[in-house]
Amino acid sequence: MQVNTGRQSAAENGGFLQASAMHNTPSSAARTNTDLPLWQLRSRNLLPVVQGGMGIGISAHRLAGSVARLGALGTLSSVELRHHHPDLLARAEHCTEKREFDKLNLIALNREVSLALKIADGRGAIAVNIMKAVSDYAAHVRQSCESGAHAIVMGAGLPLELPDLTRDFPHVALLPILSDVRGVSIVLRKWMRKKRLPDAIIIEHPRYAGGHLGATRPEDVGAARFDFKPVISGVAGLLREMGLESTRIPLVVAGGIHRHDQIRELISLGAAAAQIGTPFAVTQEGDADPVFKRVLAEARAEDIVTFMSVAGLPARAVLTPWLGNYLRREKALQSNARADARRCVQGLNCLSLCGLRDGIADIGQFCIDMRLAFALKGDLKKGLFFRGSESLPFGAAIRPVSELIDYLLTGAMPALGAGP
Repeated sequence: MQVNTGRQSAAENGGFLQASAMHNTPSSAARTNTDLPLWQLRSRNLLPVVQGGMGIGISAHRLAGSVARLGALGTLSSVELRHHHPDLLARAEHCTEKREFDKLNLIALNREVSLALKIADGRGAIAVNIMKAVSDYAAHVRQSCESGAHAIVMGAGLPLELPDLTRDFPHVALLPILSDVRGVSIVLRKWMRKKRLPDAIIIEHPRYAGGHLGATRPEDVGAARFDFKPVISGVAGLLREMGLESTRIPLVVAGGIHRHDQIRELISLGAAAAQIGTPFAVTQEGDADPVFKRVLAEARAEDIVTFMSVAGLPARAVLTPWLGNYLRREKALQSNARADARRCVQGLNCLSLCGLRDGIADIGQFCIDMRLAFALKGDLKKGLFFRGSESLPFGAAIRPVSELIDYLLTGAMPALGAGP
């Protein structure tokens, strides 16, 4: 069976390329004199740091484009990017039907991908992270491809249909987000029947990641089956078992990674790169309001909690006033859960499964679109502020993307008392 891997073999590309051989050389602004190997995504040779997608609007064109410009993979989140476009928000005020909201979001997605590509200026790569749990995810995939994104990243559900959705765009790289060997096995076997393989697989550890997590229940997030070392070795064994060892599908590990020595160790275990979320969200180029960045940067370990999202997945966020009040009332709200389309007060119906709208009593009972939009705008009293569990490289300091990438790849810490 011929399977489209979208990659050169190890013999063709000489294994992992060294920085001196890089095709799309990172900007000198990154100052990355690193000995860590590059990794290859299709024909693009990239620094071994991936900026994770964060919605709503946290990773938009400025952050993703700035990361790519330095030679890495920058990722936009496709969800509700209209919040960065006042004209689209004004038009949304007059929308009465879901398809009208969806059209505005696709316009925003096209604008954001185009702006990110312009900032990147041919360097690195631009990906779009699309949640499988979003009701209009298929349209987001097509729009991202039509707008020129180099890669599609998909999580929050098994992306079994992604090869079908991108059949007209064979040049676009596909990266599923998974958390354990079983999930990888399911996706590989399903995709092989479609004669397609992932161009890379993101392995996200739910014990540490922010936002929606790759476990079914909050009590499962710390399970040993998600630990990086056994997952990396388990996937290697799975590839051998399936006769896919020679394809060298790159593994990108994600969740709780915030130090240079962690990245070096994970690469030594067999990872190709590390995906980083929260540390990028609080950079100067991050697309959120400065208050959002301060909330994440100043959060203490005891301020970070795990709970059930309205999307039916565990989630991790900062215990802000709104979230604290919601969690105190959660049991009462769940006891009154009932299926009622009118509970989607904005009429977006943004999720394919929604605890509030669909009356699912054992998951979240709030409007996630509204709460994440408040957070994007820095509303501490009303917003839901997703965050990973671990400390940040620069503490509470808000620094440029270039310094973060430089630290992650070399261990060189900037002088935090001075300006950039």
